[in-house]
Amino acid sequence: MIGKTVDELKVGDRAELSKTISESDIYLYAGVTGDFNPAHINQVYAEKTFFRSRIAHGLLSAGFISAAIGTLLPGPGTIYIRQELDFVAPVYIGDTITALIEVLKIDIIENHVVLKTRCKNQKGEIVIDGKALVSPPKK
Repeated sequence: MIGKTVDELKVGDRAELSKTISESDIYLYAGVTGDFNPAHINQVYAEKTFFRSRIAHGLLSAGFISAAIGTLLPGPGTIYIRQELDFVAPVYIGDTITALIEVLKIDIIENHVVLKTRCKNQKGEIVIDGKALVSPPKK
């Protein structure tokens, strides 16, 4: 079984999940959320920005953190309570983003777990840094 209950988790447990960002990912995310910021979907506009090219939506990349939490660690049945995110660097089409999750603190009585959450690109550069508070499944 993938995932762990609150009783099975240990400080230092880790998981990671990777995905390469495609142009379709950006268009699909824009369509689902309604975020049609030209920095994401208009190359001519994006070339005039600080980034010089289209970038992925920050929350598209942060979604990989959610996927890792909900499918790997703690895993299925986990409830998200809070997420802090610092967007450290842009994510471009073609970047492979790896979401990294690490258990920092476990409160069995409250059924809360604090996770270190990060996303790195294929060069090993941190693009998102943060912390999450989740409620994992019970035994």
